[in-house]
Amino acid sequence: MTFEKTPGWLDWYAGPSKPAFAPPPGAVDAHCHVFGPGDLFPFAPERKYTPCDASKDQLFALRDHLGFARNVVVQATCHGADNRAMVDALKASQGKARGVATVRRSVTDAELAEMNAAGVRGVRFNFVKRLVDFTPKDELMEIASRIAPLGWHVVIYFEAVDLPELWDFFTALPTTVVVDHMGRPDVAKPVDGPEFGLFLKFMRQHGNVWSKVSCPERLSLTGPRALDGERAAYRDVVPFARAVVDEFPDRVLWGTDWPHPNLKDHMPDDGLLVDFIPHIAPTADLQRRLLVDNPMRLYWPEERT
Repeated sequence: MTFEKTPGWLDWYAGPSKPAFAPPPGAVDAHCHVFGPGDLFPFAPERKYTPCDASKDQLFALRDHLGFARNVVVQATCHGADNRAMVDALKASQGKARGVATVRRSVTDAELAEMNAAGVRGVRFNFVKRLVDFTPKDELMEIASRIAPLGWHVVIYFEAVDLPELWDFFTALPTTVVVDHMGRPDVAKPVDGPEFGLFLKFMRQHGNVWSKVSCPERLSLTGPRALDGERAAYRDVVPFARAVVDEFPDRVLWGTDWPHPNLKDHMPDDGLLVDFIPHIAPTADLQRRLLVDNPMRLYWPEERT
């Protein structure tokens, strides 16, 4: 099947630089995606965008180039609840990838068991209105209750302004809850202001809540330009991510978000994104927790000694 990309779609950056920062051995890219390829894994009819292809082999090549050992492949919204492309990547990874699926109420126990065997360890609930249609919260809670016995967690994607209305639902979830991209804070607002303060309170009051300190390229207003010759892109996001890492060092994850769906103004150099890490986790201990210890505890607990 042939798909026409959404007009203006930005393809992923094909020549990423080699990062100056060397991730610690065993580092995990804990948030990335695969798209298609569309002729093998068709995009969902209800999708809000049609991307370029971004295959598992291209993802694994990027992993190796950047100095990472493993991936967590998150189901892309363009595939809806058809998880075949993501599961195919897990099966091809030789144990080096885990997955986060999107499922509907109609999913069977046998399908959940099959995904679990393939390496799926969570489900994603998306509340970003421009990306997905509304799913009733009772359906989502039913799904969360069904995946909890498997030891899976729930990944939530939302925007900062929507946290107050979603608070009661999020805090009722019976699993570990992982927030994508710090709840998309508005970095034009103060890091010590009420909006980001509410997100920190959310994590502070609920020990089951984790956060990905990822996607500065989505949040930044200053953009990817280096300052004073340094590879120090997306500086305006650093105080927000640093605040989360400093206060919750054992509940943070990091990922590239490759192949960066739905970016409008620029496509990031993934090498620059890796060089963002030491600015938000400045010590070797924090880096190891962020990139190795935390994702291994969540996604490969059987390998922890």
